[in-house]
Amino acid sequence: MDCLFCNIANKEREAEIVYEDDHVVGILDIFPRTAGHTMIIPKVHVETILDLPEAEIAPVFAAVRKMTAILQEALSPDGFTIGINHGKVAGQAIDHLHIHIMPRWHNDGGGSLHSVVGNPPKESLQSIKEKILNAQN
Repeated sequence: MDCLFCNIANKEREAEIVYEDDHVVGILDIFPRTAGHTMIIPKVHVETILDLPEAEIAPVFAAVRKMTAILQEALSPDGFTIGINHGKVAGQAIDHLHIHIMPRWHNDGGGSLHSVVGNPPKESLQSIKEKILNAQN
């Protein structure tokens, strides 16, 4: 398998690494949307969050929290947008889970997560709720 993010995590390919622990690497996005735009990449190869082993969930999200605090200290942004593009239709360009941390400033031209999609459901919330609850059985 030739995975860009695995190659970066294994130090087989260069990247601007700004954080690392036993479970993840944090790198600056090479196509940054804002100063400090960082991606947290699990060292284990998984395509989506649904593939992430249970034991890796806490360490990955602990790293997101740590990196957010580091960015807050280093860059003093007014806020952050943190998210995952899950699947190609959502904009996932690399088939390896990565979590974006984007520092935000007042009047930076960006929007909230609610601005990403505008496709409200045609069925009732109750109907959707029932589907979700039935899937848990």
